[in-house]
Amino acid sequence: MINNDLLRRISSIFSLSDEKIIAVFALGEGEITVEQLTCFFKEKDDAAYIEIADVDFAHFLNGLIIEKRGPKDGPQHQAEFELTNNIIFNKVKIALALKADEVIETLELAGLSLGKYELSAFFRNVNHKHYKVCSDDVLSTFLKGLKIKFQG
Repeated sequence: MINNDLLRRISSIFSLSDEKIIAVFALGEGEITVEQLTCFFKEKDDAAYIEIADVDFAHFLNGLIIEKRGPKDGPQHQAEFELTNNIIFNKVKIALALKADEVIETLELAGLSLGKYELSAFFRNVNHKHYKVCSDDVLSTFLKGLKIKFQG
């Protein structure tokens, strides 16, 4: 999925204002300006559109975890330079402290039924023999379920 679309959807789910989004980036040790944020939210065919780099979106997701759960002891998690749907899915799940059953319920709200073993395959190490790549559809359905869960 496109990071800009994900940022737009996540900020909508949690009703984050522009100031709050910038603050969440800062919590994740990322810096963006109001002008950059405005360009992130522009349509792709707009000349002022700027695509969010994976490392910048990782700063946002790390900041979201800190925003929702508080800072952890010790050094903060470093932002990944390359994101996959699996990493994004896992970071949002961690931010909300969701257990497997809650993730499954959230997916079911949006019309997708997965078992615990199918779900856990998304969160395994990429080298694990039962690892499964998270498709755009699964991630999109999860975000849709979160929107339903938080906004009715």
